[in-house]
Amino acid sequence: MDVERITGRIEKLLSEHAPEGYEISFATSRNLSIEVKEQKIDTFRCSTPAGVSIRVLKSGGMGFSYSTSMDDSALSAMVENAVVGALNQTPDPDNCFPIPLDYPEIDGLYDETLSSVPEREKIGRALELEMLALGADPRVRRLRKARYGEAEYEIWIRNSLGVNGRYRGTSVSCSVNAVAEEGGDSQTGWDFGFSNFFTGIRVDEVAASAAAKALGLLGARRIPTMRCPAVLDNYVASEILEVLAPSFLADNIQKGKSMLADRLGTGIFSALLRIRDDGTLPGGMATAPFDAEGVPHQDTLLVENGILRAFLYDSYTARKQGAASTGNAARGGTKSPPRMGVSNFFIENGATPRTEMIRGIDKGVLLTDVMGMHTANPISGDFSVGAAGFYVERGEILFPVKGIAIAGNILELFRNVEMVGDDMRFYGGAGSPSLKIGALDISGS
Repeated sequence: MDVERITGRIEKLLSEHAPEGYEISFATSRNLSIEVKEQKIDTFRCSTPAGVSIRVLKSGGMGFSYSTSMDDSALSAMVENAVVGALNQTPDPDNCFPIPLDYPEIDGLYDETLSSVPEREKIGRALELEMLALGADPRVRRLRKARYGEAEYEIWIRNSLGVNGRYRGTSVSCSVNAVAEEGGDSQTGWDFGFSNFFTGIRVDEVAASAAAKALGLLGARRIPTMRCPAVLDNYVASEILEVLAPSFLADNIQKGKSMLADRLGTGIFSALLRIRDDGTLPGGMATAPFDAEGVPHQDTLLVENGILRAFLYDSYTARKQGAASTGNAARGGTKSPPRMGVSNFFIENGATPRTEMIRGIDKGVLLTDVMGMHTANPISGDFSVGAAGFYVERGEILFPVKGIAIAGNILELFRNVEMVGDDMRFYGGAGSPSLKIGALDISGS
C-alpha cells in the first residue's frame, strides 16, 4: 500500500472542508490461524486485512469514519462521513489531537524471518502441540483444540499537528485445551504461549502445562463452606486484576464508574503491591512505540507500596483533567475510533515461591481457576464466582476441589495480600504473580 500517496489524497479532500484538525491512521496485517485434530488440519485460515480511518475536528465536534477500499470514491465518502459526523456532535472544548513527541526505541517487535518460514513448519507446530499434550499421560484422552496463530502487522498514524509515527510487528501464539479422564471424571486444562518471534514459542512447555492442569484436577472433591487463607495462582490473580484495570482509566474516573475515584494518594492496597502499566515492556503483548493516537507509550507506576499514585489518560481525558496523556489510547481495529485502555498492566513480581505460601497455611485453598470473573461489579468491586483448585492442610496440598465459589470485594482482596509470588506471568493484557490472601470466603457443600 502506498501510504504517502493515499494520505496526500485524503489530506486534499480534507482541505476542502477546512477542519480545525484531523488524524489519519492506517493498519495492515497478514494473519494465519491453524487448528489441528487427530493429527490432521481441521482449519486453516489466512487473511490480509487493510484499512484507513480518519478523525476530523470541525466546529468543536469530533467525527470518525473508515474505509477498507482505497478508491477515490470510497476515500471521498469516508471524508464526507467524518465531517458530517463532526458537525452533528455536540461541541466539546476538550476534543483535541496530540502534539508530536519523541518515541521510545523498542527492539524485538518484528521477526524478519517469520514470512519465510515454510507453512509446513507452522502446521508442524500445531501437530506437535497436539501430539505432546496427548502423549503427556494416558489419562489425557482428547483435546478440544490445538492451535497455532501468527500475525504480521504495520501501523501508521499522522495528524494535522505533526504527529507522524510508523512501526511494524509480529506475534506468534499457540494454545491447547487438554481433557483428562479417569473413573468417570473429566477435567480440562488450558495453556498458551506467546512471542514476537517464531523461535520464541515453546510448544513442549505449553502442552505439558495444559496436560498437568487437567490431570491435577482429576478426582476433585467438594469441601465445606469456610473462611480461610487462600493462594491465588498467577492465572487467577491476573483474572481478578483484569477486572480492576478499568478503574484506573481516566474516562471511568470522570464518569463516576471507577472503584478508585477520589482515592488518589491513599493506601488502599496491601503495602506489598506495586502495579504498573508499561506499554514499552520488552516482549509484552501490547508493547509498541506509541498508542492509538500517536502518543508515546510509557511506563506508568499506578500503585506504589499499596498507595494509589496515578491514573491512565488519553489526550481527551488528559485535557479535561489538566493532565498529560499517559499513552493509553487503544483501538479495536480500523473500524473503531480510539478509546481508553490499558497496555501491559501488571502486578510487579515478588520474591516468595508459591510453595512457601502454601507451607504457611493450616487450612485453606490454592485456587487455579475462576469462572465468570467478568460478572464482578466494576464500580463496587463485589464479586461471587465459581472456582476450582486444591485443598491445603498443614502446609500440604491434599486433593483437588471443585464446585466451590469465592465471594468478596476486589479492593478488600488486594488489601489483604500477605505474600507476593516470584512467578509473574501475563495472560493477555494483564499479568500477576501468585498472591497469598489472608482470608477469603469459600462457599462449598
